[in-house]
Amino acid sequence: MTSRPRLGVNIDHVATVRNARGGDVPDPVRAALLAEQAGADGITAHLREDRRHISDDDIERLMAALTVPLNFEMAATDEMQKIALRHKPHAVCIVPEKREERTTEGGLEVAREENRLAHYIAPLREAGCRVSIFIAADKRQIEAAHRIGAEVIELHTGAYCDAHSEGRFDDRDRELEALREMSVFANSLGLEVHAGHGLTYDTVQPVAAFPEVMELNIGHFLIGEAIFRGLTPAIHEMQRLIEEARA
Repeated sequence: MTSRPRLGVNIDHVATVRNARGGDVPDPVRAALLAEQAGADGITAHLREDRRHISDDDIERLMAALTVPLNFEMAATDEMQKIALRHKPHAVCIVPEKREERTTEGGLEVAREENRLAHYIAPLREAGCRVSIFIAADKRQIEAAHRIGAEVIELHTGAYCDAHSEGRFDDRDRELEALREMSVFANSLGLEVHAGHGLTYDTVQPVAAFPEVMELNIGHFLIGEAIFRGLTPAIHEMQRLIEEARA
């Protein structure tokens, strides 16, 4: 296991700000390159069906510009599979997606769609993409992700983060314990464990301390914090907290 989890920086919401007015600024690819220069281990971008933030052109430019891995988040649709197979990013993370949601809500229901998802990810794996499944800290979903041939799971940390921000500390502690137990369980099956969604300076350390967690993907908070302190200092502070937690 690595001395600290890798940090993947999600640049979706730079594109959200750009799209609020139209035009070319702020450029999410510029943000990705700044994150790379700041020491980010990877870049995450979610190409949604409705293109509400990241665009097809953004993905084209990210693939051309980055020297760190791109984690391409996408729904399990035929359109997205074709795009992923054309670009062949380092990693593909399959996430649930609903048009009416503000952001990804909950994890993917793998157990209920096991056969479809097994066939869906097979061509992606054959193309050389590492396939990750974004799921809740639920044993049934982890077992299903393992059976369909995923190499990685990303545990949804949103419920834990929401409970913390709302002051529901008993719920927070229960959610954190579930994340801990399921990290251990997934690792025992040979799955690489990642985690993300809603993590902040206040919530990252307990998750980063899990020795099984190999990567944290964080976006919205870092982009928001960058408004006040700049993207590079925001990333450096997150890296410091992650390293401190693992140490």
